[in-house]
Amino acid sequence: MISDNKMVQLIADACLEEKAIDMVALDVNKLTVVADYFVIASGRNMMQVKSIVDHVEEKLRDYDIIPARREGHTQGVWVVLDFNSVILHVFREEERDYYNLENLWGDAREIAIVGND
Repeated sequence: MISDNKMVQLIADACLEEKAIDMVALDVNKLTVVADYFVIASGRNMMQVKSIVDHVEEKLRDYDIIPARREGHTQGVWVVLDFNSVILHVFREEERDYYNLENLWGDAREIAIVGND
């Protein structure tokens, strides 16, 4: 079993390997019971969104970690992978701007991601 912080970094690394943009990790532990961390990233188009998500699943499978829930992959505009304590949101840029999750969770503490410029 890996720590939540390690899982956040693994997810972030996999996203970056697929050229995700505008990635942010938020500590929502004190704000919701849904999860402890949100990782939010964008892809430039539906194909990239799907590619990012597929790559994250593949990388975490190496650690025997599979999402409890996967939503939105068919559409490819907002995909959610729920790893219980860590939830990954990958948006197409337009949907990311529209839903603005960072603003919704504006009280969350941002987590530094190694390798995120």
